Amino acid sequence: MSSNRRDFLKKASLLSSVAITLPSINNAAFAAAPAFNMTGYAAPKIDKVRIAVIGLGMRGPGAVDRLSYIEGAEIVALCDKHADRVEKAQKILTNKGLKEAKSYSGENGWQQMLKEVELDLVYICTPWQYHAPMCIAAMKAGAHAASEVPIGLTVKECWEVVRVSEETKKHCMMLENCCYDFFEMLTLNMTRQGLFGELVHAEGAYIHDLLDLNFNKKGYDDMWRLRQNIKMNGNLYPTHGVGPIAQCLNINRGDRMTHLVAMQSADFQMGEKAKELAAKDSFYQEFVGQRYRGNMDTTLIKTEHGKTMMLQHDVTSPRPYSRLHLLSGTKGFAQKYPKEGIAFGHSFIKEDELKGLYDKYTPELIKYIGAQAKEVGGHGGMDFMMDWRLIDCLRNGLPLDQDVYDGASWSVIVPLSCESVAKNSKTVLIPDFTKGAWKTNKPHDLTLNGGGNTGIRPKVSKDQKNQLKID
Repeated sequence: MSSNRRDFLKKASLLSSVAITLPSINNAAFAAAPAFNMTGYAAPKIDKVRIAVIGLGMRGPGAVDRLSYIEGAEIVALCDKHADRVEKAQKILTNKGLKEAKSYSGENGWQQMLKEVELDLVYICTPWQYHAPMCIAAMKAGAHAASEVPIGLTVKECWEVVRVSEETKKHCMMLENCCYDFFEMLTLNMTRQGLFGELVHAEGAYIHDLLDLNFNKKGYDDMWRLRQNIKMNGNLYPTHGVGPIAQCLNINRGDRMTHLVAMQSADFQMGEKAKELAAKDSFYQEFVGQRYRGNMDTTLIKTEHGKTMMLQHDVTSPRPYSRLHLLSGTKGFAQKYPKEGIAFGHSFIKEDELKGLYDKYTPELIKYIGAQAKEVGGHGGMDFMMDWRLIDCLRNGLPLDQDVYDGASWSVIVPLSCESVAKNSKTVLIPDFTKGAWKTNKPHDLTLNGGGNTGIRPKVSKDQKNQLKID
């Protein structure tokens, strides 16, 4: 056998072994250069942002309430499958003296709305499976899209959202509110200022006991979230944990996630819960004998520059809420749960020293509207800061803090973790949605340069009933 033939067979064998771990992606999209790089893109200014909110169940009413406080934001359309929810959301507007929005309902009401109403932003608060299709349709209709997490449930959906955003030059932002929490933003700025040195490892999570809520008839419409815990076996909700640490690690802006490994426990509670409830109520009979995702999923990720990330997901175990948010660098360490702490050696700094860091390194956004955000509400104010910042960027033609590549790369952990778990924790490659642009993309600006001029309407009432208390 000739040496050329041996080299060819060797290369073919290597390619074959790599292909085994590649997720099912659109290879043409993966190989092609970006049609347009959305990182750092400043869309034309929009003085008055005309908004449609789709999905008025768990998250939607809170979004309507928060957006109604932002000057320069006008909610012109409301849509939900259930007409009574639309009527309730209208009262949030009219009770504050604001103009009633156009109402749409039914399974296809959102499609009719996109045809009939001229919109600048479509704000999506529907069940997960609708996020990608609605984002894509909104951008094709000429509007920017903002979606609750995750932005897609399959690798193909994530690629398609990226492709349409690049082609239409419309922003597609995943509404990862945890990136705007106070400690997360403090540690992001401290990371940028080099206080932790070179970050080596980071951890994030979504550990939240939702067992009773997921089985509650009056919780998620048609029990959709419980059904997703049957349909998919992996980390179903990674973005709250990965978003803040990905920003600290400059993912898609100087580094990228290359591959992951996921391991998951068996289910020790959901199946038993279904049996327990079905013994008293026949409604739950269809959920008996189903194969539920395990209690705890642990996903390990490595980056191009050799950093490591750990993500965890558990929504059934009876334990305190935690998103971990842990940063470990060559000079310092930070963790949010169970108690906020920062260390530059073997011991955590004292309370007064931590307060001093807050005073010095809290980003401009929080210093500017943090107190008002707490008044408006929404997970302690981080939801409102996210909404206000989004509208301020659109009004001033500024790049968004989170772009479509962030939404896609953070969300794709859902299907890829499922793939790894299904293959006995096999390594799975993570697509590069930036198609190489991560090498030169710059981190987003933590200042209010060019913006910060969007007003906040006065609070009419301290009644917080429209603000969501849980995810």
